[in-house]
Amino acid sequence: MNNKIFNKTAIDVLKKRYLLKDKNMKIVETPDQMFKRVAKHAAKAEKKQNRKKTEQEFYRTMSNLDFLPNSPTLMNAGTQLGQLSACFVIPIEDSIQQIFEALKQMAIIHQSGGGTGFNFSKIRPEGDIIHKSKGTASGPISFIKIFDKAAEIIKQGGRRRGANMGILEVNHPDILKFIKLKQTEKLENFNISVAITNKFMQSVKKNKTIKLINPRTKKAVKEIKARKIFHALVESAWSCGDPGILFMDEINSKNLLKLGRLNAVNPCGEQPLYDYESCNLGSINLANMVIKKEMDWEKLRQTIRIGVQFLDDILEVNKFPFKEIEKNTKANRKIGIGVMGFAEMLIKLKISYKSEEAVKTAEKTMKFINEEARKKSEELGKQKGNFPNKEKSKLAKKYKHMRNATVTTIAPTGTISIIAGTSSAIEPLFALIFERKIMDSKIFFEINKLFEKELKRRGLYKEELLDKVARAGSIKQIKEIPKDMKKIFVTSMDIKPEQHVKIQAEFQKHIDNAVSKTVNLPFKATKKQIAKIFMQAYEMKCKGITVYRYGSKGSQVFNVCTTC
Repeated sequence: MNNKIFNKTAIDVLKKRYLLKDKNMKIVETPDQMFKRVAKHAAKAEKKQNRKKTEQEFYRTMSNLDFLPNSPTLMNAGTQLGQLSACFVIPIEDSIQQIFEALKQMAIIHQSGGGTGFNFSKIRPEGDIIHKSKGTASGPISFIKIFDKAAEIIKQGGRRRGANMGILEVNHPDILKFIKLKQTEKLENFNISVAITNKFMQSVKKNKTIKLINPRTKKAVKEIKARKIFHALVESAWSCGDPGILFMDEINSKNLLKLGRLNAVNPCGEQPLYDYESCNLGSINLANMVIKKEMDWEKLRQTIRIGVQFLDDILEVNKFPFKEIEKNTKANRKIGIGVMGFAEMLIKLKISYKSEEAVKTAEKTMKFINEEARKKSEELGKQKGNFPNKEKSKLAKKYKHMRNATVTTIAPTGTISIIAGTSSAIEPLFALIFERKIMDSKIFFEINKLFEKELKRRGLYKEELLDKVARAGSIKQIKEIPKDMKKIFVTSMDIKPEQHVKIQAEFQKHIDNAVSKTVNLPFKATKKQIAKIFMQAYEMKCKGITVYRYGSKGSQVFNVCTTC
């Protein structure tokens, strides 16, 4: 295996999850061969005379770590399994038969490496009547627990954690129990979010009541102060990081398709989808778009164009888990070009993540990406045909040709940013030296490569200083570090919460789908701060918001180094 461009963590991740193995679990390909396998499979969607050239473009872009697709594509392209999508939404109806059909479908999708989103709001509340058995209903929370247990069993035999999103609408009678769910239950395989409306947020502002509606009867069963629900949300988010919030009216007002209301999203919240719809995602490494301390806009343009073509081709060669998913996915042909390495891009440009310049750079960069992605999709529409539901979309009047209903999404880029050796999505650096927990147990000690390089350039790379940085989690109080370095090498805990939201909002302005981002907060963060973040995200027209207070969970992916 050629390991020249990969760090130790990336090599371990590649070996465990991505590289093909034989029946004896022996690795039978190198990372380079993996990229060739994926490129060759994706290029099969092209006409024969174009395949070789397209394959070479795909391979070059991936092997240079300029663009990487979502994990199922890297894992399954060119294999018998062949399921290449990351995101799915499965409907949940109010009957045992339909609920357990959804459970079966989740199991099949997870087995193939995909993640699933569910809205449990149609399930009647706990204690409601069941006419057939003359008994009482157990409510949506009981079924979420069943889904979580099933996902845990599937995960144990898989290469990738089976991720889920569980959603409940803010006017469901069980909403307070749902909000408090993760404070009392250990749900390892579910993110949970509350689907919020503009009416609810206005009721919070004006201290009004809202009605809780039984989904079975469509009748109000109780009135409750909106602030009681909002404060419960804040309390739980402060306590354990869940639930997040989905601003469903904002999601639907920006929905480019006229096919009815969107009610659910994928596991990390960045991809709103209709029932039985899926999406393929890929991310551009922005750190690689900086050449000699300046943005190479032409390189970025070419990478965007290749990424759009790649993801559109993946829709053609994909083996979908169910016919209904294939039908709905191909009717809209949603793809999501996103980014990773935004924090490292800023460092290379000598821009502080804390600055107003970073906010402007976020907006300028994403506007460019969205426009260029749309142009490429327009070209593909002319060459290969429009997505079938184009005339049922807001794009119909503006464009004669369009291949994809959506073209941009900001995914969290968990393991693909590890492979690329860069920072996750649009997140700031967690720390400059830290412990990373991956694959549920293994801990890796890491130092940011740009920070390491700068220390060596300045003659400051010494064990004593590294130890100080590792234990502090930040360099702002370390006197040996020069001021200009402190300005640029900021970490998530150095950044005010409102700056996190500003950055997310600027990206969201130019994204068809949504943004996966977490507002990381120090352990001492207050509930008042979290309430302010939620309200700011609503007012800045984010489609969702998630916060995490450091140390509020017993197990977390990133930790300030404790074993250094």
